[in-house]
Amino acid sequence: MISISMTAKERHAAAALAGIFGVRMLGMFMILPVFALYAEHLADVTPLLIGVAIGIYGLTQALLQIPFGMASDRLGRKPVIVAGLLLFAAGSVVAALADSIHGVIIGRALQGAGAVAAAVMALVADLTREEHRTKAMAFIGMSIGLSFVVAMVLGPVLNQWFGVPGIFWLTAVLALGGIALLLLAVPNPPHTQRHRDAEPVAGQFGRILCDGQLLRLDFGILTLHMVLTASFVVVPLVLRDIGFAPARHWLLYLPVMVLAITLAIPFIIVAEKKHKLKQVLLGAIAALALAMLGMGVLGESLGAMALWLLLFFTAFNLLEATLPSLVSKFAPADARGTAMGVYSSSQFIGAFIGGTVGGGLHGLYGLYSVFLFAAAALGLWWLAALGMRQPRYLASHLLKVGTMAPSQAAMLSGELMAVRGVAEAVVNGEEGVAYLKVDSQQLDRTALERYSLPES
Repeated sequence: MISISMTAKERHAAAALAGIFGVRMLGMFMILPVFALYAEHLADVTPLLIGVAIGIYGLTQALLQIPFGMASDRLGRKPVIVAGLLLFAAGSVVAALADSIHGVIIGRALQGAGAVAAAVMALVADLTREEHRTKAMAFIGMSIGLSFVVAMVLGPVLNQWFGVPGIFWLTAVLALGGIALLLLAVPNPPHTQRHRDAEPVAGQFGRILCDGQLLRLDFGILTLHMVLTASFVVVPLVLRDIGFAPARHWLLYLPVMVLAITLAIPFIIVAEKKHKLKQVLLGAIAALALAMLGMGVLGESLGAMALWLLLFFTAFNLLEATLPSLVSKFAPADARGTAMGVYSSSQFIGAFIGGTVGGGLHGLYGLYSVFLFAAAALGLWWLAALGMRQPRYLASHLLKVGTMAPSQAAMLSGELMAVRGVAEAVVNGEEGVAYLKVDSQQLDRTALERYSLPES
């Protein structure tokens, strides 16, 4: 029988790893609402270099997260994660000590080089059974979302207490705390193996990069984080220039973030439950473009900026929730990890492009030009998303079937496809796992369980 609930050990491991992921992202996000104001006083500063400093972590993260994940297959999960967190802490210290914009850029690049995301996901997969892996991954996703919300409010508060250098020092301490949590609270996996549902596989990149539906989603997450990063190169400066003191910025971000999450939830439910993902996606992109256009044309008062920021974060939260769901639905059953790896790298590349382009436009054409650029980029994404197919509303499902020869695996794939509710089945005989896409409402679970190995 397939167990319905996670064991205490699985819940403990998932929560601890979500905590490690969350504190790392908290440290990364906290400077977003405050750095542009702080950086004006650094040596050698230009608007372009401010943008590079904000976004450079995305470039090194995008370049190194997949190699880090693959290295963890050979060197072990925990050593690679510890090395990544040490790099992240070192980058935070470099940025804290820097008195020039170039020093901060080096520090931020080092922060991004501690790219442990793929290795953490792989460790989660090692420590959870196949049928519960999606729940464990959801813990990680929630920790990232919560970190972003907390960081947008906490960043301005901490900036008033001990400044941006103090935030960087705190970030270094959080990274070291993450190492302690990893070593003391996360159990060692009984064995390490590659999990196609949770981490990239080298031989699958060609297939993923040639899939037009997945490429639309990769372009989407790149654009979303490009727009976010570009906007926050200038949003703190706009708020200051319209007379809203930086010490009070958190008083705007707190209600905006809480309301935005509240407003996004009904749309997320409609998207999934009513099978309206594409329609909700197009509406959210349009709302985001409207928010950017509003900031660029009508963003010269506090009331207007509050309204546009509320629309922005409502649409942003909605897209952050729906895009990964769409990737999972469009990805081949046995290549979800690779698809998510490319998607995640696209997100970080978008952050780098957004910071760099946002800083450059600010320097050349002024603050409000950044918002107009963002609105135009979102218009291109809307056109690309318009051609996306309606997704199949199928869930990913893993089944432990035991190792077997390729011929047996092929035969079993055919048998699984005959089970009511199974739309796609790929059996990897070497791993002893069947990767399935299933219609949860139609699935004959009793018939499927006959193929599952009993728990050891």
